[in-house]
Amino acid sequence: MTSTAGRPGRSWMNILLWAIGAAAAVFLLIQLVPYGRSSHSNPPATNPFQWTDPQAEAIARESCYDCHSNETKWWWATNIAPFSWLVQRDVDGARAEFNFSEWEGQPSVEAIAEAIDGEMPPFQYTLIHPGAKLTDAEKQTLVRGYEAAARGGASSGGQTEPTPSATPEEQQALVQYFTR
Repeated sequence: MTSTAGRPGRSWMNILLWAIGAAAAVFLLIQLVPYGRSSHSNPPATNPFQWTDPQAEAIARESCYDCHSNETKWWWATNIAPFSWLVQRDVDGARAEFNFSEWEGQPSVEAIAEAIDGEMPPFQYTLIHPGAKLTDAEKQTLVRGYEAAARGGASSGGQTEPTPSATPEEQQALVQYFTR
């Protein structure tokens, strides 16, 4: 007579092996989807934002430029699905919203302040790039630097209107916004 006491363990082991095999097969198959790998591009900047404050520019390059410019650093993991899909979607959306390489006089200083005090840079980016997290002082420096450059009509060809500068009341509100 054969014992069936060891048999339930084997069936769970078989299920686990099949599940691992199926997951591996799906992972390999999704690598065939080209989205997120074939469209990695950094087109030339046609109207780059002209920073007047080097410190603000350095902060923006560290925390914003990977998504909000044509200077994205595509690292090795951006070639592996499904991660590549998520990164490509984020970069495409960010460039469409606001692109430092294609500056058109927008967004307003207030919109920048709200974005960096709210959801920017996003959690999934700062998880992988912890140096991109902004301190309150860096947020203030970035907003002030953006405002100073935008007020000066920062554009390479002078083709766009500058973002209107904040009134003294708005500036005070921005300072209070970041120091609360």
